[in-house]
Amino acid sequence: MLLHIIPSKARRKVLALFFHHPDEHYYLRKIVRDISEEVNAVKRELDILSEEKVLLKERRLNKIFYTLNKNYLFYDEFLRIFTKIGFLPNEIYENQSKLGKLKFVVISTKFAKKSPIKEDEIYLLIVGTVVVPEMAAIVKASETSFGREINYTVMGEDEFIFRKRNNDPFIWRFLKQPIIMLIGSADELLK
Repeated sequence: MLLHIIPSKARRKVLALFFHHPDEHYYLRKIVRDISEEVNAVKRELDILSEEKVLLKERRLNKIFYTLNKNYLFYDEFLRIFTKIGFLPNEIYENQSKLGKLKFVVISTKFAKKSPIKEDEIYLLIVGTVVVPEMAAIVKASETSFGREINYTVMGEDEFIFRKRNNDPFIWRFLKQPIIMLIGSADELLK
């Protein structure tokens, strides 16, 4: 998907690794192993990304560790982009025909940042005529890479509209936080 926007395959892989694990620290050899690219290509991309302040680097003993710069000007934008090409969104996109008629699929930025949520919060909202067992299987498979349970809710379009119009606190608490649209329009979701 990002081939023409970020032509360097190694750079795409490095960025995806860091944005899919925003709190992790990596050293060169670990990155090379995790993304299966040549060490020279990875080193070149790390130098570029560090120089542009996308990544921060820190020397510890005999290794240089890299981490995401969360103060980088385009951090939130890159986070949204790379969230859309993660395991869960890819599974939803690839299996969309099996999942029914999806009107909206919305993911919380708390999911992207791997932030813990309260028991009554969700990471994922799915609205439409949904084949629930198919969606449940995708979410269950995604929990392994995510590292914990992915709270989500599925509802029909009529129920969603009704709950939104009646100021349902559950729905509005989710919609008022920063979200990432996987399917559907944010304007239509919020109107």
